[in-house]
Amino acid sequence: MPKRSKSSERWLQRQRKDYFVRKAQDGGQVSRAHYKLAQIDQRFHILSARKKVLELGAAPGGWTQYLESKITRGFLIAVDPLPITRGGRCRVVEGYAGEPEVNEQIIELLQGQKLDLVLSDMAPNISGIRAVDQARAMELADVALQACEDWLIQGGDLAIKAFQGEGLDTWVADLKKQFGRVNMMKPKASRPESREVFVVARDFNAAGQL
Repeated sequence: MPKRSKSSERWLQRQRKDYFVRKAQDGGQVSRAHYKLAQIDQRFHILSARKKVLELGAAPGGWTQYLESKITRGFLIAVDPLPITRGGRCRVVEGYAGEPEVNEQIIELLQGQKLDLVLSDMAPNISGIRAVDQARAMELADVALQACEDWLIQGGDLAIKAFQGEGLDTWVADLKKQFGRVNMMKPKASRPESREVFVVARDFNAAGQL
């Protein structure tokens, strides 16, 4: 077996010590991300049994598992190019969010219906160059916002993972032109050293599109 690098060894040690990683393993959850969404939902109450939800960046399925436990009479569409662990209540679209063929499949699944909630846990592949990674993260935020403009019902909600850095404050300010309420939070399940935050926008106003 090849010797692990120092960085991979540090990652493994962090995983072993991480409370939410251990909690996910002990509780049969797909990943610690389950608890991030649970904590967002506990604060903002964005989910209920009848919700129609689009989840972007769903793999490996940490959010999907939580969503399936909450959405029992609505529907869930999950998008990712990678495999998603999920049950029978989820329709999966394989591919990258925002690509034309993915959008076509979403439209087909919606059958003319509108969404109540758009969720995004998408994150860029990290290059290590902070400015590049932040720019890519903001592009993914725009993909999620475009999904709202395409399919979100009037009064619907958005919850998205973002990263603190250049462009985020301006993006959030623009978001307030399209949603009645916009909040930012960092769940306890997020690692303290991580730049990730979650933006939760409520009461979508389709007429306020930029």
